[in-house]
Amino acid sequence: MADLYAVIGGSGLYTLDEQFQIESAEKLQTPYGDTSTELQIGLWQGHRVAFLPRHGASHQVPPHKINYRANLWALKNIDITHIIAANAVGGIDSRYGPLALGLPDQIIDYTSNREHSFFDGESGEVEHIDFTQPYSQTLREAIIRAARKSHSDLIDGGTYGCTNGPRLETAAEIKKLKMDGCSIVGMTGMPEAALARELDIEYASIVLVVNWCAGIGDKAITMEEITTVLRQGVDNIRQLVSDTLSQVKI
Repeated sequence: MADLYAVIGGSGLYTLDEQFQIESAEKLQTPYGDTSTELQIGLWQGHRVAFLPRHGASHQVPPHKINYRANLWALKNIDITHIIAANAVGGIDSRYGPLALGLPDQIIDYTSNREHSFFDGESGEVEHIDFTQPYSQTLREAIIRAARKSHSDLIDGGTYGCTNGPRLETAAEIKKLKMDGCSIVGMTGMPEAALARELDIEYASIVLVVNWCAGIGDKAITMEEITTVLRQGVDNIRQLVSDTLSQVKI
């Protein structure tokens, strides 16, 4: 069976682009509730893909309210084998300044009160997945090859610290995350990555840094500046995803 790819859009990536020929768009009901928004399936630059913006089409769903289980279950139910997720993050490591694109290889989960597993005991089935390497190395390598071929600047590696949101972090919290080894911080990386692993879906995250984190930069963080960086950088994510799809020849 051919590989089927899905793109999960984060902040700023609410559509693919005008070249996306949508064949179906439906908000799906699942055993875990409804998906965040319509799951779109169609042809994009010659590739059949699914697209799902996790925050909804107009960013109406905050990170701690996203129904991650419904979103991932719906993708598995249409036989998705690979997911490229886009995540907007704040930069902690000096490599990860605003507008940087990165491909993390580790994650630390600081979230709470999220439905973080399909194995919740209610079905009578419990499985303990191996999550030593939280991202698919084969998919990461495909993205890295695509970036090199197109001469895109992509930071390979780093640890994603996932917090609850929707508020941004305090300077003290960022200091702690830095001491823990986090390179970047975001609000949507978990439980998405773990749920994909539970469903045996290859999963990788392309991050766009939209601001220096609290206490790292020399000025206050404003949503106006974050929005400006998102607008400037989201096309770079689109291009890298497109290049990756061409690289894997789906």
